[in-house]
Amino acid sequence: MLSPQETTSIRLPPECEPALLERFLKAEAMALWTVRSAQQQEVPPHVYAFLRKHEEDEQQHLAQFEAMIDRQPRVRERLPSVPRQWPVLAVQIYGYESLGLEFARLLLQLRPDLASILDDEEVHVAFFEREIRRLLGGDWAEQARCSAVAWRRKLPTTVNRYLAAAVFDPFRTAVAERILTVIEQRFIETGLLQIQKK
Repeated sequence: MLSPQETTSIRLPPECEPALLERFLKAEAMALWTVRSAQQQEVPPHVYAFLRKHEEDEQQHLAQFEAMIDRQPRVRERLPSVPRQWPVLAVQIYGYESLGLEFARLLLQLRPDLASILDDEEVHVAFFEREIRRLLGGDWAEQARCSAVAWRRKLPTTVNRYLAAAVFDPFRTAVAERILTVIEQRFIETGLLQIQKK
């Protein structure tokens, strides 16, 4: 897998900071709602306990970004729908946490004072990576792998949406390609995806 240094070799200029902070405000709000929705599904007890702590982390992050940009995310009337089956839900959360980790690395270049965000993202990714490895060692392996293939197909559109601000125009292609490569390698190393033959 690419090292953290390699994943952040593309350096964004300071003028990208407001757009990154705004993106994080929206992403942290979605992560908070998703984690709350996930707690309503049938998940293993130790996962439920982690999701409770995860929710606290996301609430703290959201409050930080609200204070920094003096804005609140839109209010949702209902929680987002998430997969009911644990293998599918685990892959989805693992994927989005991996995406959040890569954006946290980008943000850290411009805001070293937000290192705690990166630390929390690394904890979240590590937890779900362990869960994925458990699933791949049991009866749910095939379902998890199929879910990963489906989620990976949607990832380019998601990344481009995260980079939609005009300030990212000169960097969008390079940053998107780097993020897609890192996450794909993570999925391959975990065992969710197979190496694509050229």
